[in-house]
Amino acid sequence: MSPSNPTTAAGTLSLEQQICYAMHTTVRAFDAVYRELLAEHGLSYPQYIALMGVGEHGPMTVSSLGEHMRLDSGTLSPLLKRMEAAGLVGRSRDPEDERRVLVRVTAAGRDKLAALQDMPQRIAARSGLTREQLLALHQTLRTVTERLDHQPGD
Repeated sequence: MSPSNPTTAAGTLSLEQQICYAMHTTVRAFDAVYRELLAEHGLSYPQYIALMGVGEHGPMTVSSLGEHMRLDSGTLSPLLKRMEAAGLVGRSRDPEDERRVLVRVTAAGRDKLAALQDMPQRIAARSGLTREQLLALHQTLRTVTERLDHQPGD
């Protein structure tokens, strides 16, 4: 084994064999497809999931939305500001606690969500996977995420 190739005989350090790399490249491929399809609607992927989250669960606090999306407020606040400027969401102080900001979908946001109803089918078609394969993949990813989130540190 040469110093410039630090892989073991079993290839445990091979980039192509790392699950993190497979996940990374898959996410990048999905991101490219979403970027293309959402451009037709003037949305970025983070805006799409924020709109879906608030549309499904809202009104909700910015911090609750951030937890749901796994984004910190420094990333989420500018995103919501752009969405508010586009008329998709509204932000207001929580009357029960003035320190919290509530996000709600506007009528234009609901219209945008209605226009996006076929997005899951379009993504599924682009993936080339069957419905059963997609459902199995979804369940596997959720299981892995839950386990990684609840693993004690080594």
